[in-house]
Amino acid sequence: MKKLLLLVVVFTIQFSNAQPDSLYIKENKVYDGPQWKEGQEASVDISQVSFTNWNSGGTNSISALLGYQYNANYKDKFFFWNNRARIGYGLNKQESRELRKTDDIFEITSNLGYQPTDDSKWFYSARFNFRTQLANGYKYPDKDNPISRLMAPGYLFFGGGVEYGKNIEKFSFYLSPLTLKATFVLDQDLANAGSFGVDPAVFDSNGNLIREGANLRREVGILISNSYVMELGENINVTNLLSLYSDYINNFGNIDVDWRINFDFKVNNFVRATLESHLKYDDDVKSLEPTAVEGEFDEAGAKIQWKQFLGIGFAVDF
Repeated sequence: MKKLLLLVVVFTIQFSNAQPDSLYIKENKVYDGPQWKEGQEASVDISQVSFTNWNSGGTNSISALLGYQYNANYKDKFFFWNNRARIGYGLNKQESRELRKTDDIFEITSNLGYQPTDDSKWFYSARFNFRTQLANGYKYPDKDNPISRLMAPGYLFFGGGVEYGKNIEKFSFYLSPLTLKATFVLDQDLANAGSFGVDPAVFDSNGNLIREGANLRREVGILISNSYVMELGENINVTNLLSLYSDYINNFGNIDVDWRINFDFKVNNFVRATLESHLKYDDDVKSLEPTAVEGEFDEAGAKIQWKQFLGIGFAVDF
């Protein structure tokens, strides 16, 4: 975990130092009153492979990823308030295999900032983030026992701190010494199993239930995040989002990592290609390892989670 944290910090520092000068220049525009800006984007990314009498063999498959994002941002002389709702759902179908989920996210983010003077580069900031999933998740091919559901888990972060950014829309560094984290597990079977870090159920020696598992886990800790958007070349943009969180009470110094890097390659106003990397580490999310008994698993330690996506599709702003 320490090696992973060192890699993340070094990568972030290198990219932050490589920011073009334009990200560090605050535009001197005449204040023209408070403004609301809204925007929406719908996207479809598809990949497909088909084989007919192919000597080397292969499996026909098709994948689709649907996405929707809504932004509503407010800005005046001293305040900004940025809000975003995002939904993503992906499916994959391979020949002779059941339909499988590849992506599932529902997320709401709100960021309120106060700039004490019109030339200050520091903001007093409060942040809210909530995320969960829409459909059941499975450890395929077992589709009888879901390992995740809607609001199992669900995550809520809320805290306040300071944020630095000369051009806050392009680059920011946020530090919150007091952030509340709540983990919801509203499926009782998963809660009884102690999934996602909640207290598991208590049973007597005969296997009778004494106390059900908790549906909520509360944490208070420190949150550090960094975000930036930069243009690598014509019609090539990269967005980096890094979040580091450590709980004060439960094993302080053990850091949860959430790190996303998105490359957006714009072909024209509708067609685009996307390369996404999403790396996570959460000590409360334990992995499962199969036992000698078919269909049964033992809990193992937390592991680094990594998801990578490459797709070509359509995106429409409206």
